[in-house]
Amino acid sequence: MGNLTSQARRVALGVVYGAALSSAARAQSSPQAPSLVLVGGKIFTSDTTRPWAEAVAIRGERIVAVGTTAGVRRLAGPRTRVTDLGGRVVVAGFNDAHDHIAGGTPGTSVDTGGAVTDASATQVLDSLRAVASRVLPGTWIQAEIWTRALDDTALRRPALDRVAPSHPIVLYSGWGHGMIVNTAAMRAVHLRDDEPDPMGGWYERDGQGRLTGRLDEYAGWSVRRKHRAFLPESLMVENLRQFARRELELGITTVQDMGLNFDPATQLRVLRAARLPLRVHVYKHSMPTTSSLNIAEWDGIPEEPAPMVLVRGRKWILDGTPLDGLTLTRRPQDDRPRWHGRFDFPVDSVRRMLADAVDKREQLALHVIGDSAVAIVIRLMDAVAPDSVWRALRVRFEHAGILGTPDLWAQAVPKGVMIVGNLQLMPPPEVARMLPKGVLDAIAAGFSSEVAARFRMGLGSDGVSRSPFAGLRNALSFPGEPHPSREMLV
Repeated sequence: MGNLTSQARRVALGVVYGAALSSAARAQSSPQAPSLVLVGGKIFTSDTTRPWAEAVAIRGERIVAVGTTAGVRRLAGPRTRVTDLGGRVVVAGFNDAHDHIAGGTPGTSVDTGGAVTDASATQVLDSLRAVASRVLPGTWIQAEIWTRALDDTALRRPALDRVAPSHPIVLYSGWGHGMIVNTAAMRAVHLRDDEPDPMGGWYERDGQGRLTGRLDEYAGWSVRRKHRAFLPESLMVENLRQFARRELELGITTVQDMGLNFDPATQLRVLRAARLPLRVHVYKHSMPTTSSLNIAEWDGIPEEPAPMVLVRGRKWILDGTPLDGLTLTRRPQDDRPRWHGRFDFPVDSVRRMLADAVDKREQLALHVIGDSAVAIVIRLMDAVAPDSVWRALRVRFEHAGILGTPDLWAQAVPKGVMIVGNLQLMPPPEVARMLPKGVLDAIAAGFSSEVAARFRMGLGSDGVSRSPFAGLRNALSFPGEPHPSREMLV
């Protein structure tokens, strides 16, 4: 496995060109002859009866033939581009099944050391104070914080106001759930002190009912959108183009975007302007109001708004994560004996989400991690529609939370539930060995042959810009049992 990184580069040199041919190259190809032929290589076909071939022919965006070098070379026409791979490995472009495309953020960022450091509230405040003294008043300042700082009530709006009263500050948790803002940031995004909670989220409040600055779930993601909208769209477009170049270098040619960073109109404009050289599948992710799921927010957005861009399916986040303690669990959580987490929405609202998907024949991508949350969703699916309807819609359970509820697999499998895991988040062996046994067992459950046989599976980065080969290497070195096979992961 030592050459996996070089294999990723080979992908960028090989099939990526076939997945992202320019319109000029396609126009010059004859209607029948392939536009690109790769010969003399080791082509991974994904066909279990013939997993490897020497050559592949591509016409436009379609693979039209695989076989021997001699056989495929004969298909080339006068305008076909023929490349001799010299024995290199070629795989089809990777599909990142769960990402959060971002166009950047305004202002300046503060490095607090990431998850390994897990900076304290005092350390975060010291860093913010130092940066605020160096940048112009009114400049946005943002930082990434982790569990120690997010949970410390000393790191709230009053403390942020003291260190930077003239700068809007936003502190994002490193895993995307939970954030903290100061008064200047609240004013910038028009967040009132008496703001009512939106559906699916909530504001932490002090004894007088005033906002402390901590925002959870959809209360935070709504502000996140508004914060990022301060960046000029020209910079968003350039940042998206840089993102696409990095993805192609990693061999990723399709990205499924779970939203959160743009309102629908802005996302439409920047994707049209960017004309990215990779496929983007956008899942509609609505920001609920105080009284509505706001499903209609995406009405009027075309399904194919730009070349290689598809807007289809809908994403909802129904509970939190183990890091913030907001997964809804059957048993009390280890560090809080009477705490079972929290379901983001009332049950009737989730029933409405499911019924809307059935009415519109729309795929759902559901962030549902806690075992109790999974049980609620499975029960509601039973109540809303028969298994045959759900099988056609291929409902996705993101982050593989259902692996922790084997007692529900018999109900989930007939519904065609699909599991999407996060390969790039797989820890290296030296980190994995420090995890509690329960966490190791939960991760290992996803590698079992039973899971592979029962569920359709997808893999996504969850916004981590790291080679999928790094995740593959870490998975193959995972210290738990059962041990995954290379074939299963591929």
